[in-house]
Amino acid sequence: MASSIVFKSFTGLRHSSQEHPKVLHSHTNPISSFSYSRFRITASKSSPKLQNRNLRVAVIGGGPAGGAAAETLAKGGIETYLIERKLDNCKPCGGAIPLCMVGEFDLPLDIIDRRVTKMKMISPSNVAVDIGRTLKPHEYIGMVRREVLDAYLRERASTNGAKVINGLFLKMDIPKKGSENINSPYVLHYTEYDGKKGGTGERKTLEVDVVIGADGANSRVAKSIDAGDYDYAIAFQERIKIPSDKMVYYENLAEMYVGDDVSPDFYGWVFPKCDHVAVGTGTVTHKGDIKKFQLATRNRARDKILGGKIIRVEAHPIPEHPRPRRLSGRVALVGDAAGYVTKCSGEGIYFAAKSGRMCAEAIVEGSGNGKRMVDESDLRKYLEKWDKTYWPTYKVLDVLQKVFYRSNPAREAFVEMCADEYVQKMTFDSYLYKRVVPGNPLEDLKLAVNTIGSLVRANALRREMDKLSA
Repeated sequence: MASSIVFKSFTGLRHSSQEHPKVLHSHTNPISSFSYSRFRITASKSSPKLQNRNLRVAVIGGGPAGGAAAETLAKGGIETYLIERKLDNCKPCGGAIPLCMVGEFDLPLDIIDRRVTKMKMISPSNVAVDIGRTLKPHEYIGMVRREVLDAYLRERASTNGAKVINGLFLKMDIPKKGSENINSPYVLHYTEYDGKKGGTGERKTLEVDVVIGADGANSRVAKSIDAGDYDYAIAFQERIKIPSDKMVYYENLAEMYVGDDVSPDFYGWVFPKCDHVAVGTGTVTHKGDIKKFQLATRNRARDKILGGKIIRVEAHPIPEHPRPRRLSGRVALVGDAAGYVTKCSGEGIYFAAKSGRMCAEAIVEGSGNGKRMVDESDLRKYLEKWDKTYWPTYKVLDVLQKVFYRSNPAREAFVEMCADEYVQKMTFDSYLYKRVVPGNPLEDLKLAVNTIGSLVRANALRREMDKLSA
């Protein structure tokens, strides 16, 4: 029986639960876009029909991309293996997810620590602009902890039939070229940690027909197919437990700081979690100075986090653009491994999960629910669909970063522009629902004029400040 999502009253702390994550099937959520009844089974009649077994797929990496891919494959009749080394992994991540992800991926509300309805964008000169006035009553940005979200998605994949292996992927043997080897298996080499061999684990192999690389920015699967390198940012984050009276300030509020002091090409953030805040920053161009930028971010938020205690320090690379190659034979990359993190905002959770699902859907469709072999052309449909759907979003954010993150005067103009209600509506509509929203031509013209004016004023102010400091 179908039931709708009810946005319950929420005070900020994660609801406690003694049970394992509850599996919510797609029919329970009318705003979910995922349903196997909508699949077009496109397996070619010329594709070899598998004898006495189903298609075997290994997903390397158990983050949002891997969890979403494994669940989709298992539901679609595929013999699915998910290999993840750190089942308690706490990836350094701001943890923001858009509203549409809650519906599309049937996420229960109790894994969302906070529902952010207000944001402060703070300029290099500490001018703060409040953002969120255009949000509707039910709209919010979800804040999650990756160790909670990732574990939930893996558990759901396991419940639907995927075999989750606590193991470290080492390498894979790729089938030799030639028509006689066209359907030969990929042989994966990994170390399994099951507690029986102590900390050393046990070396094992696994034969599969398809491999999905969801193993992050340092992807070993990507290296195995010579996928090429990409520029990457270093994200550095501290989780800080602050006094309860100060935590009230961040109950439904997130802060973003811009300026050369916190990052020459990104931003600093303070995002609320269940009972603490995540304070972090990132950079592509000055990785060696990341701790200096982190200290500056902490100093900018000093009065609001005073008395806080650092409870965890995290750092991780974040890709800046897609890899040159995301597909080779029957091996495809998704999530951070493919380079699916947006410029300007640095967002990756939704795009990771979405790419994992899209790739898995292409495999399910191409194999006729696991009954036939697939080839590169089947997996390429995932890439074609992905690029058609999300290329405009990546391009727009790339342009915004190049225009507004290049100097402090440009950042001042950016923050001033964020005060405009039209800008806020366009930004939140695009972010919450993951689409490039068509604008109003008259409002777009006004915005262009106002943006130029902001840039001119900011540059004039910089010249005056330069004179005073000379």
